[in-house]
Amino acid sequence: MTLEKVKPKKFVLTTPLYYANDLPHVGSAYTTMIADVISRYKKLKGEEVLFITGTDEHGQKIERNAEANNLPAQEHCDRIVSSFKLLWDKLDIQYDRFSRTTDTQHQKIVYEFFQRVWDNGDIYLSRQQGWYCVACEEFKEERELLENGCCPVHFNKKAEWYDEENYFFKLSKYQSQLEELYKNNPEFIKPKSCRNEILKFVNQGLKDFSISRVNVKWGFTVPNDPNHTIYVWFDALLGYITALLESESKDSTLDNAISQGWPVNLHLIGKDILRFHAVYWPAMLMSAKLSLPEYIFGHGFLTKDGQKMGKSSGNTLDPFELVNKYGPDPIRYYFLKEIECGKDGDFNETRFINTVNADLADDLGNLLNRTLGMTQKYCEGLLPPMSGIDLPKEHPLKKIGLNLGENVIKAYDNLKFNEGCEEIFTLIRASNKFIDEQAPWTLFKKGEQKEVEKILYGVLESVRLVAYLLAPIIPNLSSKIYKQLGFSVDFNQVECLEEVIPFDKHSQWGKLAHNNFLSKPQPIFVKLDTSLKNDF
Repeated sequence: MTLEKVKPKKFVLTTPLYYANDLPHVGSAYTTMIADVISRYKKLKGEEVLFITGTDEHGQKIERNAEANNLPAQEHCDRIVSSFKLLWDKLDIQYDRFSRTTDTQHQKIVYEFFQRVWDNGDIYLSRQQGWYCVACEEFKEERELLENGCCPVHFNKKAEWYDEENYFFKLSKYQSQLEELYKNNPEFIKPKSCRNEILKFVNQGLKDFSISRVNVKWGFTVPNDPNHTIYVWFDALLGYITALLESESKDSTLDNAISQGWPVNLHLIGKDILRFHAVYWPAMLMSAKLSLPEYIFGHGFLTKDGQKMGKSSGNTLDPFELVNKYGPDPIRYYFLKEIECGKDGDFNETRFINTVNADLADDLGNLLNRTLGMTQKYCEGLLPPMSGIDLPKEHPLKKIGLNLGENVIKAYDNLKFNEGCEEIFTLIRASNKFIDEQAPWTLFKKGEQKEVEKILYGVLESVRLVAYLLAPIIPNLSSKIYKQLGFSVDFNQVECLEEVIPFDKHSQWGKLAHNNFLSKPQPIFVKLDTSLKNDF
């Protein structure tokens, strides 16, 4: 009897559904670049991946912004959504689903979920009194507010006093279950700093939270009570489930959506919305008797020139201007290599230019260019007729290269992209040193052709391996390198790459084929011009 091969479950990851009150900012771009790298990496390995991003489009803040611009709320959201999609295209973000909470099928999912939680006895009507930050769409404890009455996150916006009837979700009912979750599954919240923050919050005792608003028209009304609108977070979090459905699915039911890939493997978020994802969302899912996501990862905050970014302070970083000026690969490389995922990070334009010029132009680009040039001159443009097994184990590049794939895979699997990049550039720097020390130009003059070929093969194979391992981060540069090494490959076509350049082969050192015809060297990365530096 032949056993049928079990198809592995697809890997599902999400960014936040970004709030559609204003144009995308660099923080949103950062989260989405990380998610795109994760998705590309897993697709490169041949895994089935569903990468979900999108927009959260209801709530009082959006309603007010639309009114201020004399626009219908839906038209306002449509314009903002277009700007997100445009930026993602410019940054080479290859998402699989774009979830919008104004989609018709999303309303069906929200209502069905609401009914499940209602039937479980976890929703009740009561009175809400407290200070409310419209910008956060969240009630604040008085002790949390600044001396001027402003929110500590939106320090130029005063909190508003609310005293109204709301529907509440019984979060307090799930105190012990959440504590058990965190205890039995310490990997549920990453990194450790985020886990500790949530443990501290939950240990203070959980309070029920309101899930409706009155006097807010832009949103879904509470079933059987049109005077109330479902609170934005109770609505928005369900966008992750709605996104599992094909667009305009004829069977837009909660069960059908769940069957398409729930639970998700990873919610990737900024740590400013950690509480909603790591406390409120699991409790809501418990109430509806649904499985929990595998884990939640909260990345750090971004600063510019060491200072907090904000319109009020004038310290901003426009992601559109940044990508229009420098292109996607340098930006992706800087944010993934220079910032440890999970910790706060800073953007400084001078450091950005110096980093990408040194790494991508001087170390990587120049190495490929000079080595291809020597191959054209010394080997008639043909890769030397050998493979990795022809070089001894003590070969300095082979020694690094044999372990590199495994080390980078481990780093990527743990979202330690900065460590992966450092591992990769260890081989590049060693290759530059090796070719300088071996001086193939001198050996060629002496007639030592075999030694010249061994040197050039070792360096070109090292560059190939580096390009492959960097492809999730800098797909365009990696494609240029692969094409100059004789491959007809585009790393932006990630869905079919496993068939053309299988991961188990190309992620390992010594696989460059000797029958490849190498193209004439062309610069893969033109140095960024420091004279064009300006403040964004």
